[in-house]
Order: sequence, then C-alpha cells, then structure tokens
Amino acid sequence: MEDDDDVPALSAETFAALQEFYAEQQKRQEILEKLESQQQLTENIIFEENWQLSQFWYNETTVQYLVKIIDKCLQDNGKVALISCPTLFVPVKRQVGNRASVILLEYDRRFEVHGTDFIFYDYNTPLKLQSDLEHTFDLIVADPPFLSEECIEKTSETIKHLAKDKIIVCTGAIMKEHVEKLLNLKQCEFQPQHRNNLANEFSCYANFDLDNVLR
Repeated sequence: MEDDDDVPALSAETFAALQEFYAEQQKRQEILEKLESQQQLTENIIFEENWQLSQFWYNETTVQYLVKIIDKCLQDNGKVALISCPTLFVPVKRQVGNRASVILLEYDRRFEVHGTDFIFYDYNTPLKLQSDLEHTFDLIVADPPFLSEECIEKTSETIKHLAKDKIIVCTGAIMKEHVEKLLNLKQCEFQPQHRNNLANEFSCYANFDLDNVLR
C-alpha cells in the first residue's frame, strides 16, 4: 500500500485557483448551452447591451461595412484584433475565420464563450497582455468604451503595442484631436451607426484610405 505522505499536497492558493478555473469553465458551458437552446449562437448579437459598461452595439449596416473592410484588408494567415467591439467578432469570424486569426479583447466576460479567441482586456491596464502578442496584428479595430481622454490614451497604448500595420478606431467625433495626436489617424467619411441612436456623433479614423476600400 502506498504511503499517502508521498502524494504532493496542493497549497491553499493553488487549490483556490483550480476551483476558480473549474467554476469559470462550468459557467462558460452553462452560457453556451443556454445560447444553443435559444438558437442564438448563429446570430451576430448574442448578448444585449450592458449600458453600465458603456456598451452600444452597431447597427447591421455598420457591421456589414466593417466586416467588408476587414475582409478586404486582411491577407490569408493574417491576424485581426477587435478591441472593445465584441459584436463584430461573430460576423468577422464567420467571414474570415477560415483563412485568418480573429481575436477579441474585451472586458465583458460574457464573451468568454468565444473560448481561446477571447482575451480579457481592461483599458485601465493597457499593457497587461501576453508578451507574444506585441506587434503581431495586421489589423486593429478598436472602439474605446468611454469618450474620455484617459480612455483613448490608454487604449492607444494597447493599439500601439499590438499593431504592426493597419489601424481603425471608431469613437466619438469629439475625440478627433486626441485620436489624430496619439495614433496619427485620419478621420474617414464613413460614420459608424448604432442600433440605438446616440446623442454623440460617431466617427471612424484610420491610418489608411478606408473610404477607398468601401468603394
């Protein structure tokens, strides 16, 4: 009979971490099963907006335009990062997922249902990311959650850390000066629209001729 003393014991910290991991896995599976039962996994929008997180989903026309831009700009085996624009993930993945990598960086943990394509992201810690992601994305699409100088500054840190080529930022027109200064992006003619009309005018900014891509 083996001596139990030879079996390594888990520390309290390790045991707690394992419990948390399995609880998250179970929660993710429960959400997936609920979405499947409601036949929502085939929809572009699988969760409703959480206004406390300043979430305002794009309307369908805007989604289609952005998917078209991403599809045209992304080469085979390319990588696109979607920062704080979770409703783009499903349609973009559906369009280019068979030939390119699509990663969602998002604070709302409901979107963990996307598995390994989801990376938890808090703009307050803009560089708290995997080291192997630095300058690996051919295209960045970002929609900072708040119309504040602090938010665009910190999100810009993340963008510059991840990007190696093209950048698109969708944010309020009042952030124009900050976007141009921080990222050297130019305002586009294309204007994102939302399902629920917002009081703030929204604009799109890019470091390439985005409008020409849409023509």
